[in-house]
Amino acid sequence: MVSPPARYLVFFQYFGTKYSGVMETSNDQAIAGVQNYLEKAAQNLKPLVPIKFCISSRTDSGVHALCNSAHFDIQRAPGKPAFNEKQLIHCLNYHLRTEPIRILKAHRVSSSFHARFSALSRTYIYRVLTGCAHYSQIPVFERDLCWAPMGPSLDVPAMQDAAQFLLGTHDFSTFRSLNSKTAFQPPVRTMLQADIQPSPGFLSHHYENRKLEFWELKFRSRSFLYRQVRRMTGALVAVGQGKLTPHHIKELLEIKDSRAFPSYAMAPPSGLFLKSVEYNEADLDTTVSPAE
Repeated sequence: MVSPPARYLVFFQYFGTKYSGVMETSNDQAIAGVQNYLEKAAQNLKPLVPIKFCISSRTDSGVHALCNSAHFDIQRAPGKPAFNEKQLIHCLNYHLRTEPIRILKAHRVSSSFHARFSALSRTYIYRVLTGCAHYSQIPVFERDLCWAPMGPSLDVPAMQDAAQFLLGTHDFSTFRSLNSKTAFQPPVRTMLQADIQPSPGFLSHHYENRKLEFWELKFRSRSFLYRQVRRMTGALVAVGQGKLTPHHIKELLEIKDSRAFPSYAMAPPSGLFLKSVEYNEADLDTTVSPAE
């Protein structure tokens, strides 16, 4: 008799520069998605049915994740017990070792758990580097991991004032990009956090004499619209550059039209990181039967 499939939630991270995004791509596309590599690694678990990952949070090409999440089901052969978390992490990471993708944690969850719809919130950070007069001044170890708008330092207090207009429940139509897949998304979202803080670079003590400063823009909401974080970041940076005033952010919200968004204010993908996906701890507290 075949035992029922076991459902798992995994948390994973990736360096997104080389991928088309997190979602899977078809075989005829030149650049694959992170999901393609996750599912290829998972087939080494020898499931009876091919494993499909249900990703909690989409990220675009060039966007990174400190911690994304996904659930999947494993149907094992008769007599084979469910994997425990350590076995799952070790096996998947072994077969991902040539890729900048790593499984961080695994949890056995109930069959009704859904990585996307069970999430309580998602947190994104965007890393901005100031003090660069030219692209060549971006430290080698920070390339593809930040955005360095050229010009003088940003007016961060003005950006912090502007970010307050984003908090709360709003129609964020102006702050989303539209395509055929997202045009019918409800545009109302509740922003739980929108703030700007100093952030050290990975080797910041080597940058001090070059007058380089890192800033971290953090946004938390249950869900986000397509490219919403990049648009919010770009608009706040435009405030810091004096191209917009803090009150312009309020006006953009009130317009509710994506076509009204300034074309120069879209932040590039390279500085964006999905920091975390938050769940109710009780949903993750499921006992796993040890495997042989």
